[in-house]
Amino acid sequence: MAVTAVIQHHVADYKVWRKAYDGFGDVQKAGGVTRQSVYRAADDPNKVLIMHGFATPAEAEKFLAGAELRDAMQQAGVQGQPRVEIYQDA
Repeated sequence: MAVTAVIQHHVADYKVWRKAYDGFGDVQKAGGVTRQSVYRAADDPNKVLIMHGFATPAEAEKFLAGAELRDAMQQAGVQGQPRVEIYQDA
């Protein structure tokens, strides 16, 4: 059963964040990310929505709880606590 993690957060500067996000692809792949998409809010270009696919909820939870991701998000300028939700295909 496929799983989708939905992450929403605000960043200080989208261009800086996007460069860091794009440079994190190998870590995502190693962490079990099977698909990804990124969206920006129409009314705030620094509000970002990310959707990552995983094979299992356990893979998603492990990746999202990892110190490497947390450090990368901090360095990329993520502000505040991200909103994270995990969904399974129905």
